[in-house]
Amino acid sequence: MAFSVAIAGASGYAGGELLRLLAAHPELDVRTVTANQNAGQPLLAVHPHLRSYEKLVLQETKPDLLAGHDVVFMAMPHGKSGALTESLPASTLVIDCGADHRLTSEEDWAKFYGGEYHGAWTYGLPELVLGDGSKQRDRLAGAHRIAVPGCNVTAITLGLAPGIRDRVIMADDVVAVLAVGTSGAGKSLQPHLLASEIMGSASAYAVGGVHRHTPEIRQNLTAAGGRNVTVSFTPVLVPMSRGILATSTARLAPGISAAEARAAWERAYEDETFVRLLPAGQFPKSSDTVGANTALVGFAVDEAAGRVVTVTSIDNLTKGTAGAAIQAANVALGLPEGTGLPLNAVAP
Repeated sequence: MAFSVAIAGASGYAGGELLRLLAAHPELDVRTVTANQNAGQPLLAVHPHLRSYEKLVLQETKPDLLAGHDVVFMAMPHGKSGALTESLPASTLVIDCGADHRLTSEEDWAKFYGGEYHGAWTYGLPELVLGDGSKQRDRLAGAHRIAVPGCNVTAITLGLAPGIRDRVIMADDVVAVLAVGTSGAGKSLQPHLLASEIMGSASAYAVGGVHRHTPEIRQNLTAAGGRNVTVSFTPVLVPMSRGILATSTARLAPGISAAEARAAWERAYEDETFVRLLPAGQFPKSSDTVGANTALVGFAVDEAAGRVVTVTSIDNLTKGTAGAAIQAANVALGLPEGTGLPLNAVAP
């Protein structure tokens, strides 16, 4: 019998992507969808591309409405899910796509988000390599509360964590510049996201270490075994609706050759379904992962600068959010990890 599913915040981009992917999942049955301002509308009024859900109506987001399900996905704005999830039964698998339960440091939460701190949940990035030699998926099995990583965080973490875990790169001088699609900013109307503002232009934002994903990146690279981790992370908004292309660099450790460095990524990802290291000399485009739960990583060593450079492509809505949530749910529920998740992207 399939697990019953509710999605809170189903009217947004992340909620819509969850619904798209879950429509093909044989074990997860979406029965309830909720929203705030859009409550009372048919789901198809806000997601006309999701024809298989034509009978669903968006309901008001209330704890008692969510509590009767086996799995609850939270796709709400940051700061909105923490109080709501506290009232859900401990036996319910709750997966938060927002930031409310990602950070282990209350100080970092106060500095970068503010408001009440609701504590850290099990982190939902199965492929994250850890300093003790294990991977994060070992901690997801049987979990009932899971925090989905930030999309930018996923791209940078997957690009650099293997080298930090195997100590072939240094963690104290990490620099990353990301080209980011506009859907990462959510569905609410914002003047700088209007077509007339974004088309034909690229603009950096949250410059100078103030982006909210910065402490989460440090947290992950520290978990991978990094010491004295510093991250200079600059996102750049580009005219595409979805996708992230992350160029991440770190200093090569003394005495490490290019071949020795690349071997760390080969070991980390050789058995992974959704994270692929590309052949030497090849680098992904953002379009290579649109609609797929894949992360593609290109690798190079800049010999003159003494730095490793990785280029990582993910779809911010799929591997960066909804796909990651479903992948983590599969592990927690004891299902095959790839159930219902697309490996192939959409082109052109």
